[in-house]
Amino acid sequence: MKKKRADKKSPAKDLQKRGPETTQAILRAALELGEELGFDGLTIEGIATRSGIAKTTIYRRWPNVGAIVMDAFLADVTRLAPIQTRSTARESFTASMRLLAKAYRGRLGKILRPLLGKAQADENLREAVRTRWVEPRREIAREIVRRGMKSGELRDGLDPDVVLDALYGPFYHRLLVPYKNGILSDTFIDTLVDTVFGGVESR
Repeated sequence: MKKKRADKKSPAKDLQKRGPETTQAILRAALELGEELGFDGLTIEGIATRSGIAKTTIYRRWPNVGAIVMDAFLADVTRLAPIQTRSTARESFTASMRLLAKAYRGRLGKILRPLLGKAQADENLREAVRTRWVEPRREIAREIVRRGMKSGELRDGLDPDVVLDALYGPFYHRLLVPYKNGILSDTFIDTLVDTVFGGVESR
């Protein structure tokens, strides 16, 4: 018995192939419109029009605009500034924060400032910021602190969250509050890490 010849093109497989391109088009449109119109004016309809992707397709992937924006932002942050894991906690945070500072000195910083401002009043966006960006990265960073304590580099009994707040609090203060010489430079990062680690390293 002859086997039936398979269809030349499976619709499901074809859709799967187009998946990454579709996702990129949607994420790119979200950031472009957010920069042009402000994130307050961003809508699913606008993203659909700019990307050429149907609204139904977008709604199948994301529950709201905030989730789309966070995924778009996260894609760039992950590409440009992944958290670095080096041989010591000090080296890991210095490398990670230098990459993040470099990213925020450019386009990502201009996007993040109004995004975080909007998140204060937009519950959906605030939840997306917390679950899609802050907590996943923070958990990786907590583990770096834990390993530092286990290896003896850092003193015992530290609260990893307090250590992260000490490191990243001044970082985001400088990003979000405008003041003279408030630049996220490599020199600032090195000085910040040295200052914090002076209090958390083993003696």
